[in-house]
This record gives sequence, structure tokens and C-alpha cells, in this order.
Amino acid sequence: MTEPREDDQMPEGLSGPEREMWRAFRIGDTCDLREGVAERDDPFAVREVWDEERSVRAQIVALLLLHGPPARAGRVAALKLRGVRITGALNLAGGEIGPYVEMNGCRFDEEVVLPEARFGTLRMVECAIPRLEAARLHTAGDLHLPRCRVERGIRLTDAQIGTDLLINQTRVWPDRRGRAITADGLVVAQDFQAELIETYGEVSLRGARVGVSLSLRGSVLRGSQQRRALNAPQMTVERTLYLDSAWVYDSSVPSTTTTPPYGVTPAQGGRRKAVECHGGVRLDDGRFGDSVDLTHARFILDGAQREEFSLRRIVTPELRFIGERPEEGRVVLNGAKVVTLIDLAGSWPGPGGLAMSGFVYENLVPYGHFPLARRLEWVAAATPEYAPEPYERLATVLRSSGEDADAREVLLAKQRRRRETLPVAGKLWGYVQDLAVAYGYRPGRAALWMAVLWAASAYAFSLYEPVALKPDEAPHWDATLYALDLLLPVIDLGEVGFWRMEGLWQWLSTGLILVGWVLATTVAAGASRLLRRG
Repeated sequence: MTEPREDDQMPEGLSGPEREMWRAFRIGDTCDLREGVAERDDPFAVREVWDEERSVRAQIVALLLLHGPPARAGRVAALKLRGVRITGALNLAGGEIGPYVEMNGCRFDEEVVLPEARFGTLRMVECAIPRLEAARLHTAGDLHLPRCRVERGIRLTDAQIGTDLLINQTRVWPDRRGRAITADGLVVAQDFQAELIETYGEVSLRGARVGVSLSLRGSVLRGSQQRRALNAPQMTVERTLYLDSAWVYDSSVPSTTTTPPYGVTPAQGGRRKAVECHGGVRLDDGRFGDSVDLTHARFILDGAQREEFSLRRIVTPELRFIGERPEEGRVVLNGAKVVTLIDLAGSWPGPGGLAMSGFVYENLVPYGHFPLARRLEWVAAATPEYAPEPYERLATVLRSSGEDADAREVLLAKQRRRRETLPVAGKLWGYVQDLAVAYGYRPGRAALWMAVLWAASAYAFSLYEPVALKPDEAPHWDATLYALDLLLPVIDLGEVGFWRMEGLWQWLSTGLILVGWVLATTVAAGASRLLRRG
């Protein structure tokens, strides 16, 4: 190949398709090499061989993009390819690419190499790509890779996307290290849309930053080589992380639509496709400006591999945990801070499958019926060994929302869990406290016990005639008032102190005084809580 001639700006030695591509570039037109037969134009059809009549060399594509001819008068130069096979490795590493680039339904024989390249906008739609190597790629506009198939992974480490990154419905197989998408340190100025994608290796987004929202609706992420399905610690999303379901419609509805189009309902061919993660998910230390949405999400974890859906120390105003219950593995919320927790009773795993030490939330919004008994099971599932903190946090949230009775039930459950950790003597005393006054959280029971003891002791004392210490000053013996005077601390009814009790009766009097102090204090504490709530 020689240098371009000055007359037509076209190098010698170009093939017919390359000459057509060159001319289309100068006027910003599309070089369309399709045959018009769907099966033969399918870039993913392995049996269909695209011959020389549909092939251009990667080095000619690179020459156009890096040192291409000027546009014709009144036109804008752009590389637009449709149904084209690119032979050889397309290497634009470190290059400054000014023209608009769009490749639709193309095949690449070898990997696309774009490290540290700079584009305005790059669109590769429904292309077959062996591998995309684009570490530290910069785009002023969009990077679109929808409906592509990438055999050996995509690398976007430290890439910076000026507006949107879109990879909807793309299928990606892993590289030799088991990663399908490696985008650690990625920065996307606006939306990152990865809806309905399928990956067969780890999606790594460590330290990534998204300026608006990150959507993985309806996607299927599969870990490989003992790697996670999604590994995204220290990720920052300014708005919402969507790990929820997408609407999928029949062929009469555009396949890229993930929300119901105008006038279309699920009954007209739509179905809900849940996001699935086959392998561990790690979102530790993430910051999400609006919410983390896990509606209808499915997490298929391997308990033998100790896989986790980890949300350690995340910070978000809202967590929507209303997906399917993980059958194995663990959900970890240790140290997470959430303002509003929206959850479904059937979404949380059972005992041993949940950890939430230091989990802070301020509001609870149950999605559907979530009775207090199930909420206590939720806390118990997170504390295989007794820990007071989850109970106290739940009680605080319930009390702040005006559910004081439920808050007392939670604290009572905490005391009962604590009792199981005590020695035998402590357990016995705990059972007495529980039976008598429910550890002080049911003051009505204390009042009932006082009434029962008053009646029983009044009857007992009615069978006894004590000796007056000072016969001239002693009032008339009244067993009922005497028993009440013993039970009521502080209040003096003028009965105690005038009679001499001997033997068993002296012990009974002393016991009533002690029990009266305990029960009366419990009743007073309950009354004060009622007054404060009022």
C-alpha cells in the first residue's frame, strides 16, 4: 500500500469494499455490504462465511480514523459500517479519533484494541467481537455496545465516558482470568445501562463512578473460575442502582425496550424477566444517592463455596429488598446505613443466612404483610449467637414510628434471647421475672399480680389475729388494709407498725413488702411510658 494520491485522497491497492468504505467516509454515508438475506447477514451465524466481497482490512479502517481524508464540501466525515467483516486486529491505541464512528452488524476477526484512545462518540451495535481491549479509553460522547457478542471479555479499566455507556443485551464470555467485563475505576458521566446482558464471567466494577444511574435490569450474571458474578466494592452511583426485573416483549415490540411502551401491557406479549446473579455479589462500601432496587432479584449462591450477597457498609437513602429468598449463601448487611428499608417478609434468608451487625436503618416500610413475629424471626436469623444490637435498633425504629407496644415486645424478645446465655441460676431468675412481670415490659401483668397477691394475703391475714404492740393506740384489725399497706411502698395507710407478727406471718409480711416494691416499680414505669407517649 502506498501513500494517498493528492487527486482522490485514496491509497492504491485498496479492494472494492475498501474503496467503497473510503468514499462513504468522505461524505459521512453508510458503507453497507449486507446481502439482504437475514441468515447470511447475521454476524453471529457461525456457518455463514463472509468472503472478500464483504471484508475490509483493519489497517485501512485505522488509517481512515487516524489520518483519513477530509470530508467533501458540505459534508461531515464519519465512519459508518453495516454488515462488514474487519480482518486483522483493529489497533487504535493512544489515537485521537475525530470522526463519528458507528459499526452495525459487523464481524471482527481479531480483537479491537483501544487503550488510551480518544473518541467523540463510538457505537458498535450487534457486532461479533473476539475481545474489546479499551483500558483508559476516553469518549467525549457516548460509548454504545448494545447486542454485541464478545468472546474473550471487555476491558474498560479506568475508562472515562463523557455521557452514556450502553451495553444492553450484550453477551460476554470470560477472558483467561475468568472476568467477562473488567471496568475497575470506570467513570461514566451520565447513565450506565447494562440491561438484559448475559455474562459468563465476573463483572468487575471496583471503584467505578456513575453520574446518574446504573441499570442491570433483567440481566443474567454468572461467575466463573470461582469468581463472583458481580464485584463492585467502593462503587459510587449518584442516583439509583437497579438490580431488578425488566419487561420483555414479543417481536412486534422493539427488543431494546425495557419499560412498557405506550399502549402495551403484559397481557399483550410482555413478561417480566428478573435479574439473576449466579455467584457472589459484592457491593461493599458503595455510595448510592437515591436507592438500591432489588425488586424481583434472584441471587443463586453456593453455600459450599461460602458465596455472599454482600452490602457491607453501603450508604443509601433507600434499600428495596423485595427479591426472591436466597436458598443458600449469606446476605451480609454489616455496617450498612440506610434511611428507609423497604422489604418483603419472604425475601430474607433463614437462620445462618443473614448477618447485619451494625446495620443502621431509620424507617421500615414492609412490602406486603410483615407481622411482628416474622420481624423477630428476621432478627433471630441474623443473630445465631445472641447480640443485643439488632433488637435495640428494631425497637428504636418501631418506637420512633409510634409503635411503642411492638417496641416493648422486641425488647422482651431480646431479654428472652439473653436468658439463654446465662448460667442456671440466672436462667431460673429470668423465668421468674418473665412469668411475673415480663421483664417489666408488660406492666399490666404486674398490676394483676398485685391484685392477686392482695386478695390472697388479705384472706390469709383474715385467719390470723395478731397481738397489738400498743393496745391503747392500735386501730381495729383489718386484714384487707393491712395486706394493702404491705404491698404499696411509700404510701402509709396506718396499718403497719401497730401489730406484732410472729413466725410464718412475719416472713409473709416481709415477703409482701419486697414483692410490692418490685411490682409497684414496674407499674409506675409502665405508667410513665404511657404518659410520655401521650
